[in-house]
Amino acid sequence: MRFGQYHNDTSAYEQARAELLRAEMALRDQCEKVAALRRNLPEGTPVDNYVFQEGPRDLAADGPTKIVKLSELFVDPDKSLIVYQFMYGGAQKDPCPMCSLCMDGFNGISRHLDEVGNVALIAAAPVADMRAWARDRRWHGLRIASCGDTTFKRDFNFETPDGGQLPGVSVFRLNSDGTVRHTYSASAIMGEGEYRGLDLLNPLWNVLDLTTEGRSDFMPKAQYD
Repeated sequence: MRFGQYHNDTSAYEQARAELLRAEMALRDQCEKVAALRRNLPEGTPVDNYVFQEGPRDLAADGPTKIVKLSELFVDPDKSLIVYQFMYGGAQKDPCPMCSLCMDGFNGISRHLDEVGNVALIAAAPVADMRAWARDRRWHGLRIASCGDTTFKRDFNFETPDGGQLPGVSVFRLNSDGTVRHTYSASAIMGEGEYRGLDLLNPLWNVLDLTTEGRSDFMPKAQYD
């Protein structure tokens, strides 16, 4: 029995679907193997306790703005900190639509994420600009901070020398002595001509892959008609 099987599917369809199911299960198994490799990376390198600017958690409030260290982003020190490297600021004058799409998803599951880890969105744009964009997107569940002109993004290769912003995610752990260690980073750009490195973080692409049209040439926009 295959769940979702229509009662009178053709034999040709059933044969092709059975082959696809085997491929889907193999893909699931490979994803689990990759996740295990990620979890079993050697202990990460200690990093600087970078200083960011952050506003109040209530997005409706304009201030006050405060200084927060990387180590202070760990609300629960026993859990990992997941930082989304948002493309906004420096040479990136407008918020990235693709990053915004990804953060729409993060915001939607923020209540669940808060139970299992620490999450922050960090951009090079001024904190007031980032908060204004977050209000427009209704990201009331996300913690938002600005790294400004610090070397945070550059040190992790998410910023070019001329201020270009690159998409990615970084994960950190906090040691009992207060040291922050970098455990993992990934970018949407996996190498020369190799992309889609963050697709698993974005439900849209995975849903589109279920359809006969696929992803086609769709590109997200900041706003739609």
